[in-house]
Amino acid sequence: MSETAPTSSPSGEILARLSALHPSTIDLSLERMQRLMAQLGHPERKLPPTIHVAGTNGKGSTIAYLRAIFEAAGLSVHVYTSPHLVRMNESIRLGGMLVSDVDLYDAFAHVEAVNAGASVTLFEAETAAAFHLFASHPADVLLLEVGLGGRLDATNVIEAPAASVITPIAIDHTDFLGDTVEKIAAEKAGIIKRRVPVIIADQLPQVAAVLEAQARKLHAPTHSAGQDWHISVERGRLVYQDDRGLMDLAAPRLFGRHQFGNAGLAIAALRALPQFRFDPSIYERGVAGAEWPARMQRLTSGTLLSLAPDESELWLDGGHNAEGGRVIAEALGDLEERVPRPLVVIVGMMANKDASGFLANFAGLTRHIIAVPIPDRAGIMPVEKLVDAGRALGMRVETADSAGAALQSLRRLAYEVPPRVLICGSLYLAGHVLAENGTLPA
Repeated sequence: MSETAPTSSPSGEILARLSALHPSTIDLSLERMQRLMAQLGHPERKLPPTIHVAGTNGKGSTIAYLRAIFEAAGLSVHVYTSPHLVRMNESIRLGGMLVSDVDLYDAFAHVEAVNAGASVTLFEAETAAAFHLFASHPADVLLLEVGLGGRLDATNVIEAPAASVITPIAIDHTDFLGDTVEKIAAEKAGIIKRRVPVIIADQLPQVAAVLEAQARKLHAPTHSAGQDWHISVERGRLVYQDDRGLMDLAAPRLFGRHQFGNAGLAIAALRALPQFRFDPSIYERGVAGAEWPARMQRLTSGTLLSLAPDESELWLDGGHNAEGGRVIAEALGDLEERVPRPLVVIVGMMANKDASGFLANFAGLTRHIIAVPIPDRAGIMPVEKLVDAGRALGMRVETADSAGAALQSLRRLAYEVPPRVLICGSLYLAGHVLAENGTLPA
């Protein structure tokens, strides 16, 4: 979900007022959003063909591949994602460009005026502003990411998307979505619409059963990984196959084995839609060119890198649940096989996350964890809880006041080989790191 923009931004004062209209940051319901859509003249009914994406992990990366493929084909793309990392503008792309401060301010001012002080969450107001902007600017397609869950998410006022896409589902947000993976899957399945194709990533069997049952109920054609389409990695390349044929494509630009699956899901979604027919060269350009910040992103310059020991590697990932930790650890394992380096993990998390489940993934890769707070956020996990979780796993855990201070502390250690440093545990921490490093998403 999106975080509140600082009041120093052009839209900051409006956002502060909107934030005060509903006491809960997260309150899953469609009633307020449906009212606001009617007051705005139903912009959700005036959107370009929309691909609606839900899931636990990989939503942003899948959208990045979709966007890159569409743009490689010369199409104009609107995009809505959350949360933003540094600036709220990142959440809304109009025709491929980040929304301008002026357009964002005008959209929020319009939503505030139309809402007239009624109860609304900040995410609902943001989503309403995005729909207003998307309906007011032409484009060939809209890529729409669910904020939380699916069934009651603010984005789910879309009545007839071109396709529903569901990325891998795992345990997360149990306080809102349920305490079993089946309950969470049922909430994510809420974006499946009657007779609208649904493209499903590789899932746990019990998750797949929930999704496919909902699709059958709504007569939604399913395109499931491992059944209707397949991916493999051969000689470092992505091989995609479905009933229309086989494509041998370049490896995804985004790092990690899991990115082959995300890229494959994006390809499967497009090949399920008859209105989009692209040559393999278009898919290859998109897969090889996609960018998405704070997903195994290597920082090769900037303020924070200069604080670390000379010639260190600095990586950033916003993964924050147990499954996210697993794919990050898998990627780090691949790096270690290629170029061995001592690994240090700098971690900060929100209080509602599973610190033990996340950190357990790194137990075989490192014993050196540095716990840090997330600046300027309410509801963060105290560093003492991170220390307890790490030490219970047999890790050596230190604390630092910030990611920068943690990097500086590494200079006192005598490394024979410069370390590989990963900063992870929260997208909010990742956004702060990018801002402090001077690496702004574009």
